[in-house]
Amino acid sequence: MTKQTPWSQRFESALHPAIARFNASISFDIELIEYDLIGSIAHAKMLAHTGIISSVEGEDLVAGLEQIRSEYREGKFNPSIEAEDVHFAVERRLTEIVGDVGKKLHTARSRNDQVGTDTRLYLREQIEQIRTLLRGFQIVLLNLAQDNIETLIPGYTHLQRAQPLSLAHHLLAYLEMLERDWIRLGEIRERVNISPLGCGALAGTTFPIDRQYTARELNFSGIYTNSLDGVSDRDFAIEFLCAASLIMVHLSRLSEEIILWASQEFGFITLKDNCATGSSIMPQKKNPDVPELVRGKTGRVCGHLQALLVLIKGLPLAYNKDLQEDKEALFDSVKTVKACIEAMTILLGEGLEFRQERLLQAVAEDFSNATDVADYLASKGVPFREAYNLVGKVVKTCLGAGKLLNDLSLEEWKELHPAFEEDIYQAIMPTQVVAARNSYGGTGFEQVRQALQEARTRVIAE
Repeated sequence: MTKQTPWSQRFESALHPAIARFNASISFDIELIEYDLIGSIAHAKMLAHTGIISSVEGEDLVAGLEQIRSEYREGKFNPSIEAEDVHFAVERRLTEIVGDVGKKLHTARSRNDQVGTDTRLYLREQIEQIRTLLRGFQIVLLNLAQDNIETLIPGYTHLQRAQPLSLAHHLLAYLEMLERDWIRLGEIRERVNISPLGCGALAGTTFPIDRQYTARELNFSGIYTNSLDGVSDRDFAIEFLCAASLIMVHLSRLSEEIILWASQEFGFITLKDNCATGSSIMPQKKNPDVPELVRGKTGRVCGHLQALLVLIKGLPLAYNKDLQEDKEALFDSVKTVKACIEAMTILLGEGLEFRQERLLQAVAEDFSNATDVADYLASKGVPFREAYNLVGKVVKTCLGAGKLLNDLSLEEWKELHPAFEEDIYQAIMPTQVVAARNSYGGTGFEQVRQALQEARTRVIAE
């Protein structure tokens, strides 16, 4: 006697064991069981509400589904590969609990619209959790920035010293990236929150279902208006993976800077023991494993995005088994993003210290104040391009003499241009260089304080 299968008795023999293993998704889509139960309860209630089944049958189905939820949470429900997928595992167990009425649950429903519903319920909740984690990370960045408004750090372009910055300004740049991530996820959630339940396999159903009823039960904001699109759409998953990839890219950029800052060559930070590891043979080393792992896992999430794009690109309408492959990419991306945000929140919050003396030394040992010399001359009426060329020659001369700009005497300055006065020394001090950049959005301390206040209001308000 062949084992029960989720399809009809059209087939005369069971699947080859290897094909059954190849075909099954229960090993990973068990992740959806809570959402499958939520969706099934709403569907059972709708069947009773519309009179497709009796109210007593509806109550029996709901009670049975609630029992399965309890069994799963208690570790008593562990379906094997024979169940093929989470949907059939639930239906089979339900029939064991409530008898033949359990077979009525699938009335007016296909696994195609069922899995689409489950996935949206899952992703909707995960998006909310990720947004909460992003807010937590932003608060850590805010607090770190608040403590370092007047801490200076070299700013770079092309990884060459450019102009000194407020460290707080540098940290707030990442806060703004995360803000876009937070907003983007909110926008994607709106498109995730559309119900495909009732679209059937691809063409709807002959039963008098009420799709708006199930949408309300599941807190969906709307329903798909085309059944073909409803069962085959994975745009929402691709959009999420795009957002997840951008989150990881932002975390990876910050990770790369932390890795550089922790190196002996930069020496801008010290990693604390709670967020670093050592070498198995070199006792002096302290390795930045957290940011390195985040940087590495970024490729993993970006790869999942590419995989899903390639998966979708050649699929004719409507549902195809290929779509089973979206689950592992989605599940792994969610777990990876959440773990990386959490790790970076801990690292920035309690796992590193900025080396104030080294940072002060760093901003005083280069020519990142050269632009301010040109600005100084421009403020004295010298055309900026003329001033720019003059300062370029000054830097060249200083490099040849082994001097910095602040090493030049006033006489040497005046030989270069008569517009130079004693106040040139104040103008090129690193602290003044930063403070002077007080245009909106700039690194000037006044602007940074304002930006911090605005950011804190925005982040805390949510």
